[in-house]
Amino acid sequence: QVQLVESGGGLVQAGGSLRLSCVASGRTFSSAVMGWFRQAPGKGREFVATINRSGSNTYYADSVKGRFTISRDNTKNTVYLQMNSLKPEDTAVYYCAANQGSVIITVWARDYDDWGQGTQVTVSS
Repeated sequence: QVQLVESGGGLVQAGGSLRLSCVASGRTFSSAVMGWFRQAPGKGREFVATINRSGSNTYYADSVKGRFTISRDNTKNTVYLQMNSLKPEDTAVYYCAANQGSVIITVWARDYDDWGQGTQVTVSS
């Protein structure tokens, strides 16, 4: 099991940027596919981005493609989500998640084994 702790959320104006970080405990981080999801009030959890174990392959939801970038540093057990050109509709709690032992990136929340507690991102208009 991996424990995940997100940080970097906050309040930002539309058009601004934020960088989220997610630090993983344990020695299995480099063997996990990592993902970012978000959940807005009254809505279900939504896929945002995913990255494979080496960081060589990424995939994004259409709603964030071209604005968000996922990356990872396996030496620091950390995955990042750089968010640019933020919009009010990006307002949500953002969660990172780990899919242990997988070699294939996935957009499905049910495929992820471990989840962080979430960090709030609020974008004002």
